Amino acid sequence: MLLLVWLFATAAIAAPLAPAVQTEIDRLLGRLEASGCEFNRNGTWYAAPEVKPHLLRKLKYLEDRGLVQTTEQFIERAASGSSLSGQSYLVKCGDGASIQSGQWLRSQLQDLRSAGREKSTP
Repeated sequence: MLLLVWLFATAAIAAPLAPAVQTEIDRLLGRLEASGCEFNRNGTWYAAPEVKPHLLRKLKYLEDRGLVQTTEQFIERAASGSSLSGQSYLVKCGDGASIQSGQWLRSQLQDLRSAGREKSTP
């Protein structure tokens, strides 16, 4: 009996993301990839498309441990900073100033959600 309880608890922890959350994260990373912006990880600037595989690996790690269930948690726990160095990630678009990636991603998420609401409104 105890073994069954443990198995169910383990399965619940490692549950995959809800499809709507996975879609939202995919769209968010798609926006980053197509942005033309640069992404700073641990002091090195990368073209935004180069960062997507890294963020997806971090997402998978967190998802496998049941540590992310929402897009906001993905941004906070995977896409805002280095889990090794503790340094914040930065995004720089064009000649603009760099901003923390969490701020940029939350803004993009808000835009995505607003656009979704506009489409669903008759």
